[in-house]
Amino acid sequence: MSGRITTHVLDLAGGKPVIGIAIELWYLGKTAANADGLPAPKLIGAYKTNNDGRVDHPLLEGDDIKPGIYELIFAAGEFFRRSAHLAAIEGSIFEWIPIRFHINDANSHYHVPLLVAPGGYSTYRGS
Repeated sequence: MSGRITTHVLDLAGGKPVIGIAIELWYLGKTAANADGLPAPKLIGAYKTNNDGRVDHPLLEGDDIKPGIYELIFAAGEFFRRSAHLAAIEGSIFEWIPIRFHINDANSHYHVPLLVAPGGYSTYRGS
């Protein structure tokens, strides 16, 4: 089995997928910090969600996945500002939503969805 990283973004306030949200995937290394104690990030890719709130292909897969710490960063503020059904709400305090996770088995599927609303967000390891 070939490993892969996928995501899905759902708008809890609107009850539908989030279309066109910008997402970045970063690799932070095998440990959380470099010798200076700061993350040493490497941008893997930048993506946008489709009409189903997903990216059309895995964010990373196969031999490109290696064990270590990864971070997904979602451009939530931009989504909230352009959402018509949220116009009556004064927006959200969330400009960027980072989700940091560790991959132990590069052959596994890591599905990291984001459920987002103006007042909060949630994530979990999906299937």
